[in-house]
Amino acid sequence: MRTVFVGAVEGSLEALKALVASGQTPDLVVTLPPSKSARHSDFADLSDLARGSGSQLLYTTDINDAATVSEISSRAPDLALVIGWSQICREPFRSLPRHGTLGFHPAPLPQLRGRAAIPWTILAGLEETAASLFWIDAGCDTGDIAAQTFIQVTPRETARSLYNKQVSAMCELLPRVVAEISAGKITRLPQDPAGASYCAKRRPEDGRIDWTRSAVQLDRLIRAVGDPYPGAFTELDGRLVHIDSAHVFEGPPLYIGLPGQIQDQTDGGFRVSCGDFTCLEVTSWRASSPGPLPRHAVFGASRKVPA
Repeated sequence: MRTVFVGAVEGSLEALKALVASGQTPDLVVTLPPSKSARHSDFADLSDLARGSGSQLLYTTDINDAATVSEISSRAPDLALVIGWSQICREPFRSLPRHGTLGFHPAPLPQLRGRAAIPWTILAGLEETAASLFWIDAGCDTGDIAAQTFIQVTPRETARSLYNKQVSAMCELLPRVVAEISAGKITRLPQDPAGASYCAKRRPEDGRIDWTRSAVQLDRLIRAVGDPYPGAFTELDGRLVHIDSAHVFEGPPLYIGLPGQIQDQTDGGFRVSCGDFTCLEVTSWRASSPGPLPRHAVFGASRKVPA
């Protein structure tokens, strides 16, 4: 079976490794050129693995571009796998493969269709999610389900830990499903539109911390938008301060102060007042320039957006 693989992120690289290890090396790997790596915070270069495993390599910045479509069409593919590619796959690309185009979504489709499903899973406080392989159609993550496996979300789940769980689940599903398709077993379970929900796009600036929110909400934000994503940040006297890890401080003592006010220094971190008179204990942080973060200073003095 002739397979085309499309992807450009960490999960794409792991999926490609899983296919190669299972003896199902794609005939063609389509990916972003490294010069465009800034498009993804979790960009991964697939070129070495593709060439080393015997796949042909095609660089593109647009999967729907006429030249790209023509090159893929010339391979007469039986199946396309789109794993970690941010563009909508349009016609005629979707219909080039004889069996169709299979995509991956890190959510329990039909729930959490759309963008940034991993951050939104944590922000919503969900206790369960899923890894879904589905047949890409004209809608937004609306195609028939090919395979799905459920994943527990722990109370202290982070973007990185959930990302890794999703990649691990996908790497177990994908080789099995591709082998089944090659053997003529094709699963297509229609999604129930009545159970659908949609996630909005998130931007790097959406990681700005609003200290008027509760410590519980900010704890979720910090866990949801950290590595491999751009992260949560705040400002102090023109300095950007990225907060990599934190948790709700439950005392004693009780701190009373302005939202965003540094109440105390700790070993390697600090405690900050939040909007509901709760407190967040920051345990890992980075600043754009050196210097202390003085007690009783108030975050949020500037509106600079990280590059």
